Amino acid sequence: MTETPAASAAPQGLSNRLANDRVARVGALLVRLTVAALWLENLNWKKPPGFGEADQSGLWYFTNLAVEYPVFPPFSSLVENVIQPNFQLFAWGAYLTEICLAVFLLLGLATRFWATVGIAQAIVIYLSVGNGPTEWPWSYFLMIAAHVAILAFAAGRVFGVDAKLRTSSLADSPNRLVRWFMLTT
Repeated sequence: MTETPAASAAPQGLSNRLANDRVARVGALLVRLTVAALWLENLNWKKPPGFGEADQSGLWYFTNLAVEYPVFPPFSSLVENVIQPNFQLFAWGAYLTEICLAVFLLLGLATRFWATVGIAQAIVIYLSVGNGPTEWPWSYFLMIAAHVAILAFAAGRVFGVDAKLRTSSLADSPNRLVRWFMLTT
């Protein structure tokens, strides 16, 4: 029995298609850089060290929307009983997380890991402000979808540090931690 050329061709994996498709590569790069720029730009209204607590603006204001306009009541309860009393700790955590999201996505380093963090952060933000009076809830779903695309396409492999790491000797390391890290690229 003779196979047709199409039937005998092995299916290409996603990474091979990305490597060979210029439009997909440019798209993955643009999504990654755009999302990084969004995280960077959104640091603008989170003003350390107070984060708006003194005048009830900025991050303080938006954190309180979770209690005033709940999206998911158990999350609102968590904000009211844990986050608000420890606001400075959580504010610094959010600020540093978003700096890391911007930097690591810009560099294309551990991109799949940071895309996962971005999904979680976008969900938390949605749960905090999704029902706020001036918010656009759909924008958080777009942010989640953009991070899913970064994760799925391993966008750091396009003009990112991840591409260099995958071709380095680290890719064949017997060390479990290094192998786990390579999964995040």
